[in-house]
Amino acid sequence: MGLEENLPSGFLLTSVEKLAGTARKNSLWPASFGLACCAIEMMASGAGRYDLARFGMEVFRASPRQADLMIVAGRVSQKMAPVLRQIYDQMVEPKWVLAMGVCASSGGMFNNYAIVQGVDHVVPVDMYLPGCPPRPEMLMHAILELHERIQVMKLGPNAKKQAQEREIDALEAVPTHEMKGLLR
Repeated sequence: MGLEENLPSGFLLTSVEKLAGTARKNSLWPASFGLACCAIEMMASGAGRYDLARFGMEVFRASPRQADLMIVAGRVSQKMAPVLRQIYDQMVEPKWVLAMGVCASSGGMFNNYAIVQGVDHVVPVDMYLPGCPPRPEMLMHAILELHERIQVMKLGPNAKKQAQEREIDALEAVPTHEMKGLLR
């Protein structure tokens, strides 16, 4: 016989981390950062047929100060990279990034000087979504997977330290155009 059975009905027993995780995962507000053809699929996922409103994400925020999920949809040029980083820095904590499409994830078919070979060289990425372009169903699945990761995130100084380490690792990663081996 546990403590739960001795309490009157109406009492809620949970940890603060679980409660905060549930609140965070159910209140994601995405910032739209559509740069190419993947953005059309991202917009379609918010339409009536796929309906992201079921997950509380019906409005894509134009202001980074109102958003906590950045969906980078499409290729990122070298000129756009500083703008992307500035928008990421203006977002409130905690914040997450989803790289949508092969161009955002790895540069795609554009292996040249003008395109960033993976948005993870500019901002830390939490979820990669493959495809050219990925379907709205795939975007919704990636968002649900991100919900699961958010649900089990830790709170406090350990979470902040882990986020800073991830960002440093992402920014110090070797660019794919400098890698040797099967890439050349």
